Amino acid sequence: MTATDPALTALAQSWCALSLLHGRIETHIERALQTGHRLSAREYSLLDVLSRQHDGDGGHLQMKQVADAVVLSQSATTRLVTRLEDRGLLERYLCPTDRRGIYTNVTEAGLELLEEARPTNDTALREALDEAAGNPELAPLVRVVETLKAPVPA
Repeated sequence: MTATDPALTALAQSWCALSLLHGRIETHIERALQTGHRLSAREYSLLDVLSRQHDGDGGHLQMKQVADAVVLSQSATTRLVTRLEDRGLLERYLCPTDRRGIYTNVTEAGLELLEEARPTNDTALREALDEAAGNPELAPLVRVVETLKAPVPA
């Protein structure tokens, strides 16, 4: 295949459309969360992921799992956890069975803020998708996003 291969050009254009959709959605959600709750989209996402942990087998996530879930490097995730911990929204403690392990839990204040911010996040997501659906290049991607089902954890 050459650089002007139509299949590669179409693939690159599709990737650009997906990137554009993601950027528009993230920007819209970011503005709404910052304005309404002084919370970034990444902070919201981290609180949401950590709020779904449980005390059963495999219930607490390792930092690498958290980083993968919020699509950040481990070091960026650690900095984000530290910022939220400084705000009193998260707390860290040693694993009771493995003193090398550190768990991160959402505090009551973090859970309250997450519950307050959840409708804002959901509304902003819906608004961004509705706006993007009006763009012929993005409309097919919006339909795909709307029909995707959340993956079932392994």
